Amino acid sequence: MEKTSSHDTITEGLQRLLVKNYDAEKGYIKAMQDIDHAALRGFMQRQAAKRNGFATELDHELHLINEKPKSDGSLAGDLHRTWMDLRDVLNLNDKSAILEECLRGEETSAKEYEQVLEDIQFPQHLRTVINNQLSKIYRTIEDLHQLEDITKLQ
Repeated sequence: MEKTSSHDTITEGLQRLLVKNYDAEKGYIKAMQDIDHAALRGFMQRQAAKRNGFATELDHELHLINEKPKSDGSLAGDLHRTWMDLRDVLNLNDKSAILEECLRGEETSAKEYEQVLEDIQFPQHLRTVINNQLSKIYRTIEDLHQLEDITKLQ
């Protein structure tokens, strides 16, 4: 018989991922506002919408287990956006730097997802939801690497 994590542990794991998605969505919105390249702005907008969708999906799963989802991001996410603001003030705002920050955020998200999956025995349907989101995060990391390469050539 498969060992399952407690309700509280599952809830805590879903909340961690929910907050990570709030942070990512806010980060992409901030990046979208800071970038002057139309195609990259569109990419950032699509990523913000994707992370909003992830958050909505996790929010739904929390409601299904009779838990109230957290409604805001984390201090770490706020600090990351503050760093992006500071860089703007110092006039270091360029496409490459913004893409690097987005990549760093996505890699941090992937690690958080991997850690939650390693630490918690989710029921199979939740494991599938989380793994699907993680696969999309991996794809975004690949896309960001490609975009970085392209912007270096320009």
